[in-house]
Amino acid sequence: MSDEEIAALDKEVKKLKRIASEWASQMHDLVEDRLPAAYQEIPGIAQSTYDACKAWADANARLAAAQKGQPA
Repeated sequence: MSDEEIAALDKEVKKLKRIASEWASQMHDLVEDRLPAAYQEIPGIAQSTYDACKAWADANARLAAAQKGQPA
């Protein structure tokens, strides 16, 4: 992987981490401010948070592999 590709992947990892953090913040707000009345929101926010964290973890693993010179 070229230096430019690694830099682009690093940028993507940072973007995905920000998105995951935003979803985690929404989950926190739900717990702190709106439960138990908004209990029906739990599955949707939980799934979106999980998906965002998984996307970040996958991209982060690809970045780590690329930085070590291994195939992604």
